[in-house]
Amino acid sequence: MTQADFDFIQSLAYEKTGIVLPERKKHMVYSRLSRRLRHLNLGNFSQYCSHIQRTPDEMINFVNALTTNLTAFFREEHHFKYLESKVIPKWKKNKNRRLRVWSSACSTGEEPYSIAMILEQHFSGVEWDLKVLATDLDTDVLSKASIGSYASDSVTNLPRRYADKYARQTDNGQKVQMRSSVQKMIHFKQLNLLGEWPMKGPFDVIFCRNVLIYFDNETKKKIIARFRKLLSPQGYLFIGHSETLTHISEDFDLIGQTIYRPIGHGDNKLQQTKRSVANL
Repeated sequence: MTQADFDFIQSLAYEKTGIVLPERKKHMVYSRLSRRLRHLNLGNFSQYCSHIQRTPDEMINFVNALTTNLTAFFREEHHFKYLESKVIPKWKKNKNRRLRVWSSACSTGEEPYSIAMILEQHFSGVEWDLKVLATDLDTDVLSKASIGSYASDSVTNLPRRYADKYARQTDNGQKVQMRSSVQKMIHFKQLNLLGEWPMKGPFDVIFCRNVLIYFDNETKKKIIARFRKLLSPQGYLFIGHSETLTHISEDFDLIGQTIYRPIGHGDNKLQQTKRSVANL
């Protein structure tokens, strides 16, 4: 891979996905795209760069190869504990029986299935309208997620009360299959966060965890501003453990460990009072 090849790949990745590939990622890029070169019987990266310019359909494979899809059931457990202990009791008091949650980088589906299990556990019944939108840039992982089948050792973080009820063992215990009661709640769609968003919301919760780290600040600001427009005034935004909205957005209050709510939600009067005094 020449420097010119890497420069082209950097530029294309940023243009199409907003993902920033610094120089230190060069080895990772080489490793992941080498598989495409072998599949296409290409001799070098210059040929691949030419191929992707001539063949628009290769863009999907290019994006799929570069995106990272590390995930697990109930990953960053504090978010799910907060959802169960703090958020769900409030929802149960509302007259509105409609709940919408968006998993905006769902990977192979462990995150939206974790969300759906919690919703099914607490709100099952015909009186509740429950939907989880699960989107990702990578079409390969979406295909796996929609099937809902996982290796048995991948559910080690799944609380027993959920594993027993929603994960059915198959293949002589080698795999588990998510039950239809949670599968039917989730709608998997391919979506580029930098592209058009066809959904109108409002969402009660948006999960966007360990995604912002791949973007520069200007891209982060644009995405967070768009999240705010789709989020209910009483909604919640969960981001990754190494991410922050500091210097990115002034539209949210930090209310917990990487948990945010829109300013003016009414539950954090002290912070709002301090902000009002500071602006005098």
